[in-house]
Amino acid sequence: MFIIFLPACSDEDRIIETDDPQLVAVAFFEAIYNEKNIIKAASACSPKLARLLLHYKTPQSVARHLFNMSYDRVTQIEPDVSGIKIREIFKNSTEVTVYLSGYQDEDVIKDVKRLSLIQNDKNQWIIDKILKDPF
Repeated sequence: MFIIFLPACSDEDRIIETDDPQLVAVAFFEAIYNEKNIIKAASACSPKLARLLLHYKTPQSVARHLFNMSYDRVTQIEPDVSGIKIREIFKNSTEVTVYLSGYQDEDVIKDVKRLSLIQNDKNQWIIDKILKDPF
């Protein structure tokens, strides 16, 4: 059912930029936290991870259960650019660290998340796993 559903999505419900794993990771968090669109976030995931995201039904549930972070508003999503050399060694897979900053109940919340990305058969970067917190 998922395979039939996802290709039928419009461009608004898909992450288009798939050439750079860092841009995919930023667009993924942007879709969840700012656009509140888990279908769009799932479009950049492996089938297994996409099913998990869609299982939670709402962006708030995804944020709470998969990332243990709830934001009212995210103001900054930035990839860690120091890890770019890893991509040159492992050409078909990489780990991307993303720094998030935002507000929850008027308090500034900062967090770090790591994602494992792989290249699919179309040479597009997709998120394969959500890695454990680095700290």
